[in-house]
Amino acid sequence: MSEITRRDFVNGSLLAAGSSLLPNEAVARRALDSSYYPPSRTGLRGSHPGSNKHAHSRAWGPQSDWGKVSESAEAYDLIVVGGGLSGLSAAYFYQQKHGRDKKILILDNHDDFGGHAKRNEHTIDGNTRITYGGSQTLVKPHEGGEVVLQLFKEIGVDLELFKTAYDRDFFKRHDLGAVTYFNKQVFGRDKVVRHPYCNYPNYIEGLQGARLSSAEAAQEAALSDRGKEQLLRVLNSGLHSIKVPKDELEGYLDDTSYFDYLKNVLSVDDPGVLRMARNSGLDWASTGADLMSIRAAKDCGALGFSPVSVYDEENPYIHHFPDGNAGVARALVKKMIPKVGKGKNAEELLLSRFDYSELDQSGNAVRIRLNSTVIEVRHGGATKDSSEVFVTYIQGDRPFRVKAGAVVLACHNKMIPHIVPDLPKTQASALRLQEKSPLQYTTVGLRNWRAMKERGIGLAMSPGNMHQAVLMDFPVSMGRYQFTKSPDDPCVIQMISCPYGEKYGTPRIEQYREARYRMLGLKFSDYEEEIRNHLGGMLNGELFDFDRDVESISVNRWAHGYTTGGPGNSTRTGRQPFGRITIANADSAPEADAKAAILMAHRAIKELG
Repeated sequence: MSEITRRDFVNGSLLAAGSSLLPNEAVARRALDSSYYPPSRTGLRGSHPGSNKHAHSRAWGPQSDWGKVSESAEAYDLIVVGGGLSGLSAAYFYQQKHGRDKKILILDNHDDFGGHAKRNEHTIDGNTRITYGGSQTLVKPHEGGEVVLQLFKEIGVDLELFKTAYDRDFFKRHDLGAVTYFNKQVFGRDKVVRHPYCNYPNYIEGLQGARLSSAEAAQEAALSDRGKEQLLRVLNSGLHSIKVPKDELEGYLDDTSYFDYLKNVLSVDDPGVLRMARNSGLDWASTGADLMSIRAAKDCGALGFSPVSVYDEENPYIHHFPDGNAGVARALVKKMIPKVGKGKNAEELLLSRFDYSELDQSGNAVRIRLNSTVIEVRHGGATKDSSEVFVTYIQGDRPFRVKAGAVVLACHNKMIPHIVPDLPKTQASALRLQEKSPLQYTTVGLRNWRAMKERGIGLAMSPGNMHQAVLMDFPVSMGRYQFTKSPDDPCVIQMISCPYGEKYGTPRIEQYREARYRMLGLKFSDYEEEIRNHLGGMLNGELFDFDRDVESISVNRWAHGYTTGGPGNSTRTGRQPFGRITIANADSAPEADAKAAILMAHRAIKELG
């Protein structure tokens, strides 16, 4: 497939990639030819148009009649539902335990494998820039334990490489720091202030900090005089502002809302200050700060609390492949399907253009079938006695059924009760309580980053915009891939959105539902206009022109993004094995972390026996 820029989109939708149905066995699958290459696609990615169509029909309808089901002659030892890090790891662990000759089929509803570990490629004037559109880093990888570390070793992920691959001096060398962008639409004028007002930028190793004192930052903010006074009051506050007995303080921090603290203790009511506060924790807690306790706000360094050290010298935040955790996903796929690409380890695979036509070949022990939404998983007989499981999936609007000796559900756990109809009621109810917050990572290919350099922007907190943070990508060079060196060179910038509900204080689940609905209702043209206004206002001047300097945009929407889990013991109850079906995914931890996804896969395979 040829490269597609933002200018090639019509109403935000890609024309369908060419494909054909093959006879016999391939009736159950659509063949992918060698031109099929999802990482280079731009526009709407992640929860891209069509990826959730059949899942939503199953869960919301609920639709049960899909037409005549085509029975496949295919039979597998294991079928994995979900081709993210957990699903890929489950397939790998099954091979390790039972032998490389065991037949495994991985089904995924997206057009690419990896799940949230999404690889984005932007080709700018012939120069390919690699970045990530979801799962971005291996957090504290050395704490993954023997299972995770052994997996990394076997698939060629060398953690020592990151010590030199990540350029900790990049931001200092270019004098790029943390700033705040106040936009005209919300704050009355476009203004960049060289102060982040919160701790969020601290997770970028080497990023320069605030250049202004609290008093200077408050005075520079695009607020009314009253708002500036309240902002300074918040910046100078802290736990010393709370007048409760010392022996009651700990309980008070856990039981009292951060916004109640702002309003009742610090007498803050300025809309601009409250908006800054709400967005100051961004995605750390998977909610706006309006739903945080004082302790949660303090721990994440929200507005008014001193910056905290996110990671220490033992665990620096440097373990990023240029394509994020897609580097791990690709290494897993290469290990199980050797012909897919060239390279002996994750480092060498960085510049390998994978041949997606190799993913679903009949000669493979492991096969990955994309664009395939599972709608039913059912045992062949009584659960306790059945030796086979039948899986029905939709591909190209047609239903197909395949069978296996066992199934691992490494998909969004909340979807499981909708596709496994005979689950015990207690388990199904527990799974329905599992939640994920919506999340969006937009990547923008720029012909140069002179305007970012001129304004000293390494990261810009943007409380008035859809994307609350804009940042230079992590400065990682690995193998033959080199990060952008000069402001005159092409680069990719990241724009992060953790969407919340419109009304402050609304319960978390209601905010997720509202934000998810709004996210999926937008066309690519809506996102493009938002990005145009954001970058145009923040970088206005001779050095930036949107039409001249922006080459491509990938909007990686994750309607179900960060794992947040369910109440009480619901996660543990929900993940219990059910006959020849076990459950993986980071949801079953619950923890939004690549290590957790891998460990849950290992547990699920162990439970199969």
